[in-house]
Amino acid sequence: MSRAQQPSRRTVLTAAVAAAVAGGTAPAAAAAQRSATDAPGRAQARPIDYHAWTTFREWRLGAAQGVRAVSGARPGVVIGTAAGRTDYTDPHTGTTATWEYATWTSPVHRLTAPATEVVSSWNAHTPEGTWIQVELRGTYSDGTDTPWYVMGRWAAGDQDIRRTSVDGQSDGMSTIWTDTFAIDDASTGLRLASYRLRLTLYRRPGTHLTPTVWRLGAMGSDIPDRFTVPASTPGLAQELAVPRYSQEIHKGQYPQYDNGGEAWCSPTSSQMIIEYWGGRLTPEQLSWVDPSYADPQVDHAARFTYDYQYEGCGNWPFNAAYAATFEGLQGVVTRLGSLTDLETLIAAGIPAITSQSFLKTELTGAGYGTSGHLMTVIGFTAEGDVIANDPASPSDDAVRRVYQRREFENIWLRTKRYNASGKVVSGTGGVCYLYFPAHPSPRQRKALAAVGVR
Repeated sequence: MSRAQQPSRRTVLTAAVAAAVAGGTAPAAAAAQRSATDAPGRAQARPIDYHAWTTFREWRLGAAQGVRAVSGARPGVVIGTAAGRTDYTDPHTGTTATWEYATWTSPVHRLTAPATEVVSSWNAHTPEGTWIQVELRGTYSDGTDTPWYVMGRWAAGDQDIRRTSVDGQSDGMSTIWTDTFAIDDASTGLRLASYRLRLTLYRRPGTHLTPTVWRLGAMGSDIPDRFTVPASTPGLAQELAVPRYSQEIHKGQYPQYDNGGEAWCSPTSSQMIIEYWGGRLTPEQLSWVDPSYADPQVDHAARFTYDYQYEGCGNWPFNAAYAATFEGLQGVVTRLGSLTDLETLIAAGIPAITSQSFLKTELTGAGYGTSGHLMTVIGFTAEGDVIANDPASPSDDAVRRVYQRREFENIWLRTKRYNASGKVVSGTGGVCYLYFPAHPSPRQRKALAAVGVR
């Protein structure tokens, strides 16, 4: 489990469902759910738009101040001639330092489905002495603009700055919840119609150091409010050979990175898929970990996905960015629409990390309930049930689980649920991390395109 779905991180209810909760009437909440899911044509549309800038041509289309695009096997942007200098006081260390910077601002991207939520993600190399900041500015469906919101201040290491989200960002119509832009009251009909992303690259003054950013993108979505989702038809029997790691064997390790155990589902899941793709950490990289700890690579993943503001390892874009620090890998945060989408990816050899929340009674065989948990989907049985590497297991050997298809798709894809107290709270609506090769095979590219990722 993780803090990924704490109420402070996500908007929880539309006005209709919130009113039902205030009145203490579950039937009213169910009626609100029916009216949302039964709206003609709404549930059938694909309300998800992932868009990214990755090619040399796309990087050249942006507005650059001190940044230049580079071509080659993996095009990106780097600092050319710095646009200026600025002081940054790290809120987590109190240290003030001067940095040179340059900026790249994307063209406007008009969302194919105007969004209630947007999550950005990026892939970058930040050598010691460099870091990056990602910001988002959008235009609402009423024609007004958001401010520039900080979506993350990030470095692969932790020697220069502490990677961090930024709290307290809101304009009265939308709010940033750790890593997610969210419309404050979606029941008003207000949506985000378009956005731009701004990338700021920082380096120590007087050096030729530079970050390199290869991928910058965002997923916008407007998932209908729903307590249940339609059942899908099984279409694949296949299992991928993904390493198995338990988060629970790390309980109590490194309190400064949220103490291991149930807090480390996200980095544990990330490390499983990174190693599936061949990513390995060297003994030198792992030398800081207590040698008595098993699976030290999980401790490493926790340290280098840790968000010092969120005080946890469950920041979605930070996990995708960590995965992309391994040579030949890229990572994105998106939503999928169905288990059929997952089957498409598995058939192409691409596992996925899914985010879900559920009561103990809602997922047979799990043995626990959670307000937010990441696990790795690695395949499907002949009956269509989900094969998952669930890090919330007592040992590495116990990580492989088989979960009933109907139960799994509902807890993963719904946006509303009842918690143990009977209160209506949020669900993730199909959020997942996808890690895949920097140069996918034709089959992999086709599968990714089928789920809206390129």
